[in-house]
Amino acid sequence: MIFQYDYPLFRPPAEANNLILQVTLGCSHNNCSFCSMYKDKQYKIRKLQDIYDEIDLLVNMYPNTIKIFLADGDALSIPTNQLLKILKYLNNSFPKLRRISSYATAQNVLNKSSKELEELSLNKLNLIYFGIETGEEKLLLNINKGVNQKEIIESLNKATKANIKISATIILGLGGKEFSSSHIKQTANIINNTNINYLSTLQLGLEENEKITFYKNFKNFIHLDDLEILDEQYKLINLINTKSKIIFRSNHTSNTLHLSGTLPKDKNKLLEQIKFTKSRGTQNLIPKIFRGF
Repeated sequence: MIFQYDYPLFRPPAEANNLILQVTLGCSHNNCSFCSMYKDKQYKIRKLQDIYDEIDLLVNMYPNTIKIFLADGDALSIPTNQLLKILKYLNNSFPKLRRISSYATAQNVLNKSSKELEELSLNKLNLIYFGIETGEEKLLLNINKGVNQKEIIESLNKATKANIKISATIILGLGGKEFSSSHIKQTANIINNTNINYLSTLQLGLEENEKITFYKNFKNFIHLDDLEILDEQYKLINLINTKSKIIFRSNHTSNTLHLSGTLPKDKNKLLEQIKFTKSRGTQNLIPKIFRGF
């Protein structure tokens, strides 16, 4: 057997140096209008034996693996009994394994019982990458997210209670000018009512094929310019009032300004950095030719 990925293959930036194992292909939801990642890929759960065979190959190639990311879009969509078999096989195969992670949607988490999530966590699936995107109800409908704010909060808290860490993302500029204020306010409300561990902000970017689908649910979508994006970033950080520690980053390739810190400890420092950058206009911003989504 020759090991070969089914492309396109995506993984979070934090998983760049970790082993990737495809247990599903595509995304079970695959309706978000801003996302082009798996639009040309049909969702399916891979056969267990094929996954086992690939694990056997990977063990010989990378026997000292300590972290594994389960691709594609949402491994948590796999029925729990089958997913547990994969996790146990991984744990038995890699003696130094410390952590298994995957993308996850609110739907994935809500479809699992609390006991199921706890079992997954005990078998080292203890980090999920979760796209919040926004907390604004109208926007969630417009982008075809498939859940509302209450369900997002419920799913995040359910994962936390099961001892699963959460790395969440938010998309700045997602609401354009019309929804900018409510987008940030309602998104901060999600963060303040959950206990996420990591938070990253991205900046809206649309592939050509996604523009028609995205714009059809907006009457007059007007994109924010870079300085208006910084305003959203400032307002978001300013509105976050949580006692639990959140490691914050805006280092995605889409971002106009890279920031890093820990909330709430570095809140004032981050706000001052944004204010200083804005005071210099576009001089200190990352040029658009060096950005991507």
